[in-house]
Amino acid sequence: MNLLEAMRIYVRVVERESISGAARDLNIGQPAASERIERLEKYLGCRLLLRSARAFNCTPEGVIFYERSKRILHAVEQAVAEVSSDEQDLKGTIRIAAPHCFGETIVPEALTLVRAAYPQLDLELVLNDRIVDLVTEGVDISFRLGQLGEGAFIARQLGQVGRVLVAAPGYLNQHGPITEPSELMKHPFIRVQGMFGTEQLPLRHMATVVESAPIRTAIKTSHWRPMYEMILSGAGIGVLEEPACVDALADGRLVHVLPEFEVLPFDVNVLIQAQRPVPPRVRMIVTMLRKCTSEILERVHVDCGEVTSRFEVLPDEAVSALLKPSLRA
Repeated sequence: MNLLEAMRIYVRVVERESISGAARDLNIGQPAASERIERLEKYLGCRLLLRSARAFNCTPEGVIFYERSKRILHAVEQAVAEVSSDEQDLKGTIRIAAPHCFGETIVPEALTLVRAAYPQLDLELVLNDRIVDLVTEGVDISFRLGQLGEGAFIARQLGQVGRVLVAAPGYLNQHGPITEPSELMKHPFIRVQGMFGTEQLPLRHMATVVESAPIRTAIKTSHWRPMYEMILSGAGIGVLEEPACVDALADGRLVHVLPEFEVLPFDVNVLIQAQRPVPPRVRMIVTMLRKCTSEILERVHVDCGEVTSRFEVLPDEAVSALLKPSLRA
């Protein structure tokens, strides 16, 4: 029996709380994963896992074996990295988690750069808007927006993701301009579940004063894309992350509402498990992600800022001209 391989499977099974989930992560069949665990238990002469229809728990011996196995696997990875002189030979799978919008607009470019630098490295991207626990989800690296929350992790800040209050030109042409935060209540607000659930939109004026403007939620979605499409079609107003709307602002399909006010941005952090030592390949990938992701965010922020200032001075006749193609469509 390949003991290291069996330990690797067992560790992933414990972290995922699922044999099928671990099998998918490791690209092996579920029967093979189950068989390896059974052979490992037979080899050790004790039960490691207690499984039932509703529960999946480690035995006391299983907890000890998990902790020791984790340390041994990290030590093996470090030993291999220390005797390898060529970083281009970095191999293995890195599992990365990110929120949907950020993961669909910013992360792909960053991972493309990582893959170009380390072509033998396999990357797995998992998108989820809920907070991901790195250990239980079997994730090596996680991007997190906003509050860090609780858990055992090491966090490194990447920058900020700006957010923009937007509307379609056709919507504003039909319902009139919005000139004060107090007027937001008169307009249907479209948002992702969990955002602005208090019906208050925090706005910052002149970079110093933060106030909460009341809003009236008309539509909630579980994903940013339907919200984007509905705002674009003129169903209402809403807040989008800058990477999601910079192109629509640039070509006039969306305009910035209340441009003298700023929706508070999200802090962006990259998280890794709080383990010592940090696996070399994880450390190297995090270093590269911090550099390239920060550069991508800065570029998008600058582009969005330039677009915003352009739309602040658009005259009424220019807005009408922008509307003509959509009316013909």
